[in-house]
Amino acid sequence: MSLIKNKNYKSFIRIWYGPIFLLSSLFFLGAAGYRLTEGWDWGDCLWMVLITITTIGFGEVEVLSASGRIVTFLIIGGGLIVVQLTLQRFIQLSELGYFHKVEELRLNRLIRRMQNHVILCGFGRTGKEIAGQLKAENIPTLIVELDSNRKTDAETLGFNVLLGDATLDETLILAGIKKCRSLVVTLPNDAASLYVVLSAKGLNSQCRLIARAATEEASNKLKLAGASTVISPYVAAGRTMAASALRPIAVDFMDLLAGSDCEIEEIKLTKNAEEISNFENNILKKKDYRGSGGALLIAIKTTKGLISNPGTNINLMPNSDLVFLGSKEQLKNIRELFKPILEER
Repeated sequence: MSLIKNKNYKSFIRIWYGPIFLLSSLFFLGAAGYRLTEGWDWGDCLWMVLITITTIGFGEVEVLSASGRIVTFLIIGGGLIVVQLTLQRFIQLSELGYFHKVEELRLNRLIRRMQNHVILCGFGRTGKEIAGQLKAENIPTLIVELDSNRKTDAETLGFNVLLGDATLDETLILAGIKKCRSLVVTLPNDAASLYVVLSAKGLNSQCRLIARAATEEASNKLKLAGASTVISPYVAAGRTMAASALRPIAVDFMDLLAGSDCEIEEIKLTKNAEEISNFENNILKKKDYRGSGGALLIAIKTTKGLISNPGTNINLMPNSDLVFLGSKEQLKNIRELFKPILEER
């Protein structure tokens, strides 16, 4: 176990120094032997060593002398020893979990570089659908899954998966909870989901938390725990089916929106009223934000409720949400425009 005790790349690479040194020495000494006995150039010497060790069987570069045959015999013997030692090292490291730890280290390094990503806890049927939608939008996503079979399924689909218990603080910290844009909980157990939301809220109070709940009671508790949004699959499905019956055009519009370059984005403003006032007075001389950056302002969500299709003269309220409709580029311009007064800057 000492071979893989130190979890850093240098220690993992250092394990292969021995086999690489032996193989390099065999190539050099074999080529030098042919150079001395046959007088070939270095290219032919190295080629002869290669086809001898690999037993490709292309034939000799030129007819060998008696001394050259002795060199070939020594190369074959040395090659068998080096290959045997390499295979033994490979089997030993495999039994010690070396390759699993290398993959784990690679994932940890990747997670440390991730920012503004989405953490998805659970890769069941709901989680799989969410992950697919995020992937289609090119949103960096990290899946936290405790089931090794589901982890394998997610990796097969090209997702980065952290094998661990999402209810543990150390797992969420490793997943980058302090740098993520949101955390989505789709665990089958409401109690576990509640535990994850509580932990995540304590680690990063600014993180947007979306959770799934099976019952109304669980939904209320998740909201009390700090979840930004709680969705019940049964309630959501019922509302969608009712909307399809009553307002089919609206449902079709959302489906079309999901498959187009057009998106709806919600940006949250700061709680600082003075910053918003300075922004309105000094940066924007007019209060018609409806077409800002090319995107369309379709609603404003405040503590008092939702203002749909806002008029031309609106006052930006602290801690309110502006809902814009537009392309990715237009929404990017919007975020840049309102960056001085966004809650997360």
